[in-house]
Amino acid sequence: MTTLPSGPAAPADRGVGPLLRAWREQRRVSQLELALQAGSSARHISFVETGRSRPSEEMVLRLAEHLDVPVRERNALLLAAGYAPRYPETPLDDPALDALRAGMERLIQGYEPYPALVVDALYDVHAANRGVLMLLDGIPGHLLEPPLNAMRLTLHPEGLAPRIVNLPEWRGHLLAQMERQIALRRSEPLRRLYEEVAAYPVPKGAPGDGAPEEPVAYFALPMRIEHEGRVLSFTSSIATFNTPMDVTVAELAIETLLPADPATVKYLQSLSS
Repeated sequence: MTTLPSGPAAPADRGVGPLLRAWREQRRVSQLELALQAGSSARHISFVETGRSRPSEEMVLRLAEHLDVPVRERNALLLAAGYAPRYPETPLDDPALDALRAGMERLIQGYEPYPALVVDALYDVHAANRGVLMLLDGIPGHLLEPPLNAMRLTLHPEGLAPRIVNLPEWRGHLLAQMERQIALRRSEPLRRLYEEVAAYPVPKGAPGDGAPEEPVAYFALPMRIEHEGRVLSFTSSIATFNTPMDVTVAELAIETLLPADPATVKYLQSLSS
């Protein structure tokens, strides 16, 4: 089985210094490099990491910014340094996020007939358009019970996996994507999800096996999936929010499946006409 990246080690001492050092080492940045980026000195960074100096709230946030620490973990750094969290975590169904939800719904509907959906950091689906529902037609009900999870739906042997013609390549891509995110975030729930979906048996005899493939110059790895007797090709595009100020918003992503060949474009447009 693939060895899962561990991310920054969780030190026994949960003070801000060991946590910052763990993030710095994970990013492979020296104390001097970090000091130059943050307008500090290597000596001060060393004192912070060893607990000899308590960083200001502004310094914690500045170091977190240069280390590309996720918003959720920035709150953890602030708490460890003795400060209040800076970023709220607003439930997505909170009225304060009404405009955000409405905007995301309009956005994914605007992509129709191409599939588009909104997922969080654990790949739970919060919104999906009709293009996605088309691909999920015929999936067993137990996989469609909320909360829907995009990784389970894609890789489960009763989900989309048996329909994906290039499943080994696409599965490898998805697992590698999760590995990168686990290295970025210290998320035990994401790690557990990875271990679950990585352990799914790979269905044999995917549709189209052994069939000659039309030569297409793909610009990115496509997901080639069987739908009603034909093979559709999609490439994935993921968008996130710039400079988010809320943990919930920071962890949302809008994924769009764009047609990767003219035949897929033509078929999808025929469905919407």
